[in-house]
Amino acid sequence: MNAIMAAPQATTLKDLLSSGWESKTVKQELRDNFIRILAAGEELFPGIVGYDDTVIPEINLALLSGHDVLFLGEKGQAKSRIMRMLVRFLDEWIPYIDHPELPVHEDPTKPISSLGRRLIAEHDPEDIKIAWWHRKDRYAERLSPGTKFADIIGEIDPAKLTGGVSMSAEEALSFGLIPRMHRGIFAMNELPELDDLVQVGLFNILEERDVQIRGYPIQFELDLYILFSANPSTYNRSGKVIPQLKDRIGTIVQTHYPSERDQGIEILQQEVGEDLGGEYPVQVPYFMFQIVEEITNQARRSKYIDQASGVSARFSLANFRTIVASARQRGVIHQERPAVPRISDLGHIYSSSLGKLELDLMGTHQMSEKQVMDAVMAQAIEVVFREYVEEHGLGEIAEIFRGGVRVEVGDMLPSSEYAERLKVVPPAWDTAFEVNASDNEAVRASCVEFVLAGLYSMDKISRANRHGKIEYEF
Repeated sequence: MNAIMAAPQATTLKDLLSSGWESKTVKQELRDNFIRILAAGEELFPGIVGYDDTVIPEINLALLSGHDVLFLGEKGQAKSRIMRMLVRFLDEWIPYIDHPELPVHEDPTKPISSLGRRLIAEHDPEDIKIAWWHRKDRYAERLSPGTKFADIIGEIDPAKLTGGVSMSAEEALSFGLIPRMHRGIFAMNELPELDDLVQVGLFNILEERDVQIRGYPIQFELDLYILFSANPSTYNRSGKVIPQLKDRIGTIVQTHYPSERDQGIEILQQEVGEDLGGEYPVQVPYFMFQIVEEITNQARRSKYIDQASGVSARFSLANFRTIVASARQRGVIHQERPAVPRISDLGHIYSSSLGKLELDLMGTHQMSEKQVMDAVMAQAIEVVFREYVEEHGLGEIAEIFRGGVRVEVGDMLPSSEYAERLKVVPPAWDTAFEVNASDNEAVRASCVEFVLAGLYSMDKISRANRHGKIEYEF
């Protein structure tokens, strides 16, 4: 993340006016800074993978058009991440009138509250204090379920009435999150779950940029950039979002899951970051990345899983971190450095998977969640193994097991036991798996388990579970 630059020096309205600062709306800020970054050839959305030709062009046009945006997509498609990233297109600092009783961060040259206007009218510029608001604080978001009108729009404050303020006065109101984000970005997640009354308040803000609280119209010219997110299955359901609100959203951006497995792996590698280092490092063969991501792909295609709820990218990440943790635990116990994840480590991903999937009760035929996951994992291993076989040939990959060997595997078996059983590794293995199976016992153990699980998936060998371990026989 870029370092935060020091705020400008102006501390009074007189200083600000002398500096040449010009007031802009939020949408003008976003458009001007977006154009500057685009013209400089900088990356617009760092870390967002797989959207270069689909989602990002639509966001770009929305920013240039000054449209409020709805991100429509299933869970785990980076909707919230993208919304939060839009802050980078705001000016780093903007000035506001520094007064404790002001309800919002007032533009020093265009105040919208009655108190702000009085301050400007009744005081000399050199007596009006100025403070600075950083862009990271100009973003707020809210999750729709449970959100009340008072939370995001506002309410009459009984304490102020008790203090003698008239109910018809602006000062009697306690403002919600949206008015307080005047001159910022506000995001509402899961729009269809929002109460109808709040939706009515929102479309009035989108259309007129003003607020009405309990029938008291506040002629605030709110300056906001408003974002929404929603799941297609609920957004498109009749009656979930009032038509007037839908009509006032400028742009709908449809998100999606990675179109290619390599994109999902890139996201995995990006999110994991430095988690593989440390005192007990973990080295992950590429085929294990492929299998973890293929499990997610198979889950997204499975007839036993409710596809309307989606299978998030967090599903891949949680499962990957689980197999890394299992490998690291083995590395600590057996003092293996680096530890290398194996197929047997996948036996632990039930705990990180099941809460992220919703079964299709019509399609499971009484299958349990664990049985569904077993089927998904088996299919993923077969798909990835067949790709290796197609490229390198089954004979070269399976060569070492032709002598009728019996091999026991397990997540807590030391890698040396695999090495003892398989002292000779075919040269083809080193090129096939992009890791050195000959020189590193832990890598060899991982390759062995991959080949055994792959051969089993193709019905070439048999498998039996014995005392928590798996035994393959040829």
